[in-house]
Amino acid sequence: MTTLDDKTIQDFDEQWTRYSDNDGWYASLDLFKDMISPLLSCEDLKDKNIADIGSGTGRIVGMLLDAGASHVYAIEPATGAYQKMKANIAEMPKGDQVTCINARGDDWQAASPLDYVFSIGVIQFIVDPGTTLKTAYDNLKPGGDIFLWLYSYEGNELYLNFIQPLRKLTTKLPHFMLTVVIEVLYATLCIYRLATTLLPLPLKKYIETIWWPMTPKKRRLVIYDQLNPSHAKYHKKHEALEILEKSGFCNLEIHHRHGYSWCVKGTKPCA
Repeated sequence: MTTLDDKTIQDFDEQWTRYSDNDGWYASLDLFKDMISPLLSCEDLKDKNIADIGSGTGRIVGMLLDAGASHVYAIEPATGAYQKMKANIAEMPKGDQVTCINARGDDWQAASPLDYVFSIGVIQFIVDPGTTLKTAYDNLKPGGDIFLWLYSYEGNELYLNFIQPLRKLTTKLPHFMLTVVIEVLYATLCIYRLATTLLPLPLKKYIETIWWPMTPKKRRLVIYDQLNPSHAKYHKKHEALEILEKSGFCNLEIHHRHGYSWCVKGTKPCA
């Protein structure tokens, strides 16, 4: 029986085989610094042993290597995406410092205890992330940290009134029809971006500092990523904290990044 998680993995397999390259601002160290600040810095990751859950085509893996990680475990369940990821990592200057694992987030094992586990833009697509977070916990050394990036409910209320009804349609569309919807939305967002230069509209900072510096292809990918997966959850603040707390993590910290997403960090207790 195909579960909703299975369907979502299939959705991403199609997505990453169509958007397989990582270039420009979309894959830059500067964007990574923006993602992890103020909870972490690149100095924290230097010479560290790290896992990345849900690596897609290897974008975050490349960022972690550029930040100075000594070794990265790249975990990706989707078969097609995994092959694209391996090819991309093979071309990275530090690609020999990566172990690629074709497995779900709840079914992998590192060769030695990890300093950090990252999962950026993945947990919100898992129906029940508890087992994935438990696996991350088990692979961390005592005192090791987990870092999550999640969609937030707070700050997106008006947007969700539009996107959630639309997703009831777009999650059922074949790729060629979905691309038509994306082109319409892309043109609309370009007009909206011009309006934000004149008015203090919602998501102004995100659009100007994160979305617009990407190439047009990657801007479209961001829209695709919102409309394609069968399951997506926008976490409220207490929910983002609870999923780590229930998995045993302590010393929780949370940051509302650009008013539209949560960055959450937790520590595996030393005792």
